[in-house]
Amino acid sequence: MTTEWGAPVLARFPEDPRERLRAWDASDEYLLRHLARQRVALSGTVVVVGDRWGALVTALAAHGPTQITDSWLGQEATRANLARNGVEPGAVRLLTTQDPPPGRIDVLLVRVPKSLALLEDQLLRLAPAMHEGTVVVGTGMVKEIHTSTLNLFERILGPTRTSLAEKKARLIFCTPDPSLERPANPWPYRYALPGDVGPVSGRTVVNHAGVFCADRLDIGTRFFLRHLPTAPVGGRVVDLGCGNGVVGTAVALADARAEVLFVDESFQAVASAQDTYRANGVPGHAEFRVGDGLTGVPSDSVDVVLNNPPFHSHQATTDSTAWRMFTGARRTLRPGGELWVIGNRHLGYHAKLRRLFGNSEVVAADPKFVVLRAVKR
Repeated sequence: MTTEWGAPVLARFPEDPRERLRAWDASDEYLLRHLARQRVALSGTVVVVGDRWGALVTALAAHGPTQITDSWLGQEATRANLARNGVEPGAVRLLTTQDPPPGRIDVLLVRVPKSLALLEDQLLRLAPAMHEGTVVVGTGMVKEIHTSTLNLFERILGPTRTSLAEKKARLIFCTPDPSLERPANPWPYRYALPGDVGPVSGRTVVNHAGVFCADRLDIGTRFFLRHLPTAPVGGRVVDLGCGNGVVGTAVALADARAEVLFVDESFQAVASAQDTYRANGVPGHAEFRVGDGLTGVPSDSVDVVLNNPPFHSHQATTDSTAWRMFTGARRTLRPGGELWVIGNRHLGYHAKLRRLFGNSEVVAADPKFVVLRAVKR
């Protein structure tokens, strides 16, 4: 990526030589060009929110920025990209969306997230640290910036306008108004589940901002909850890509002797899973882990893996995440252990499972979704 501060070499994480997607896009380049051409002072506290693979903080590393991200993979990509470009450890401060934000912000750079709820939560958390002189610049592709996006900046921070589009990217300019009366932060959000979803019927769900379907139970998970396996007595079960943890919580409620591991690469998701589990007073043992799927879980140590894999990486459609999840499950399952997957019928997961496990069985199906079971022989 060519910038006014040099040409950092960047990669996504985990690094894959077959990966065709770049670790930056036109919106990152547009923002960096604007900062250089307008000679924006970067001598104070610079905070970068939503930097997807570390492109922005790597380019601006000489100014000691703070990165705030919801993505464990994004944070690991940032570490790798900083090291790849010779940045000293500690030159960039790495925070998650669950960490307390800096007490003062002089420059706020926002890579607009896919989730409007996550943007709302982050702006409300960061607003008290801003002052009249804070420079606020957002960036995103044109298709990612909507009237609702601009309204959030205006309602929470102050007067907002946008730039002309360049290479299908756009900037957002906001002038903070410290006297603005901001709304209370509605996140995390709590709601009760419907009465037809097995052991979790009527139970409480706690969703932090940015978690998929944060204000209701999505139809895919509802279908999965109606067709879950019976956990082995005392067995080890993984809710892989756990989201708000409702699937793993259902297993724990059905069998208090089950050991459930909740895993997601989103810090917001794992916080949601932990809060959902605790809100329902579930007996038994559970572990909550933020990371890249089943990396770090011992081989042949798991009885059941439950998985609703994502098929998007930000705006790009890809099956690479699902494939990593399936191969991780194959490695960590004990002989005779089972991977249960729910997905849209058109994604063709049955073919991937047969290729990897040598078998795939349809447990349940409707016009949109299919629940598949694969057994490690």
